[in-house]
Amino acid sequence: MTPDPVSSARDEISHRRVLKIALPIVLSNATVPILGAVDVGVVGQMGEAAPIGAVALGAIILSTIYWIFGFLRMGTVGLVGQAEGAGDKAEVSAWLTRALVVALAGGVLLIISQPLIFWSALRLAPASDEVESLARQYLAIRIWTAPAAIAVFALTGWLVAMEKTAGVFWVQLTMNGVNVVLDLVFVLVLDWGVPGVAAATVIAEITGCALGLWFCRAAFKRPDWRDWPRIFDRTKLIRMALLNTDIFLRSLMLMIIFSSFVFIGARFGDVTLAANEVLIQFMYITAYAMDGFAFTAETLIARAYGLGKRSHVRRSVIVTSFWGMVVCVTAALGFALAGGWIIDVMAKDADVQRVAREFLPYMIAAPIVGCAAWMLDGIFIGATRGRDMRNMMALSFASYWLAILVLLPIWGNHGLWVALLISFAVRGLTLGARYPALERHASKAG
Repeated sequence: MTPDPVSSARDEISHRRVLKIALPIVLSNATVPILGAVDVGVVGQMGEAAPIGAVALGAIILSTIYWIFGFLRMGTVGLVGQAEGAGDKAEVSAWLTRALVVALAGGVLLIISQPLIFWSALRLAPASDEVESLARQYLAIRIWTAPAAIAVFALTGWLVAMEKTAGVFWVQLTMNGVNVVLDLVFVLVLDWGVPGVAAATVIAEITGCALGLWFCRAAFKRPDWRDWPRIFDRTKLIRMALLNTDIFLRSLMLMIIFSSFVFIGARFGDVTLAANEVLIQFMYITAYAMDGFAFTAETLIARAYGLGKRSHVRRSVIVTSFWGMVVCVTAALGFALAGGWIIDVMAKDADVQRVAREFLPYMIAAPIVGCAAWMLDGIFIGATRGRDMRNMMALSFASYWLAILVLLPIWGNHGLWVALLISFAVRGLTLGARYPALERHASKAG
């Protein structure tokens, strides 16, 4: 039988295909820091400290709340990618609808419970009366687009699974571009202040969601997207719930590690806290670049699982991990050669510069130590092996706190950095130990 050339091209795992999927994600991520800088810069033109603090506080509260629903992106990639790999077009559409239903329900729940959520959040992060009052104004406006903001996670996951990452780039670029332009108009021209920043974000989130729906229009061309008995199939919903719960727990433990790193670092004084914060930005830069190849691993592994082809799984792992390692080695070399200069650009205080340089070697090591964990996360997401991700993260989480207990009293902030690197290494090693089972299962998944 002559192979279908379209199918063969779709199934080929090449470096060109990997880069085609990954680069739009990398470019998309590059636009994210710009928006935060503009938000702060625009309210900074008001000449008062309180508006800056209010926007920063409100944004971090909502970002943290919305982050809870980040499982929608990761879970959707694996489920949609496997359905696409298996040629099940009906489920490709149905999984998107299920994710959007979760987004809608979650967004409505946040709107209904906003008084309790905001009261609790502002108690955990107390501020002056003026900052809190402005932050409440900001939050009260932005919360109304919670369904749209959460839906973007689901839409992004579907686009990544379908290898339409150019759509992800345009959604992110448009959303941030609209936000920046409206920030300037609402705050600097119309003088709306903090509510103007919130209103700009509201319009941007609605625009991003609408554009994402348009890029996902192929899913809505089939009647299956509104086949409600299929959508609410009990078995499929349970599978989705279990996967998303495992991903959520894994992500929660990861967030606790990074949050505690900041809080524990504060014990060593303002200078060390600031130095740690400067250095952790290096890690975020690496993560933004790595996301492109981790996302690519997610979709290629998912499709290989859908096809039931073990050889495709291995090839996908090899090619995406190659590029992931290129990013990590490049980052480590860049930090080694230019780390001091980057520190001086980010921090002007001489003491902060000195302390940051002292701990820079840990940040040089971080991309190399963490590379396996970051790539394996994408590989396991694509295989929808949420239980393994949760369990291996639990071991990483435990190793981090054990290292904190042992090393912090002896080495201080050095012990804190070593504990963080140990958590990366343990996650990579334990996920790596589970990888053979993932590959074996691939031939049964199709």
